[in-house]
Amino acid sequence: MAEIVLDGLEIESLEAVHDRFAQALGLPAWYGRNLDALFDCLTDLGEPATVRLLRREDLEERLGRRGRALVRLLRRAAEENPRVMLREE
Repeated sequence: MAEIVLDGLEIESLEAVHDRFAQALGLPAWYGRNLDALFDCLTDLGEPATVRLLRREDLEERLGRRGRALVRLLRRAAEENPRVMLREE
């Protein structure tokens, strides 16, 4: 099972978020590296994955509007795909 840890004190950019997902999920080089592509990957995921979201408020503050959109995306993906578990800690 893949585990992706997004710590609001460590994530500096949306690029870093995409790097973590690409590495943990083994996404192909042609992965679009945008929120739409990430949503598609998460909702199509066939194997279990856990996303640990640490210090969400800090992440949203650092990434602003995009950080808030990312959190909404992760929540929606977890609702749509039972293999994706979101743990907000």
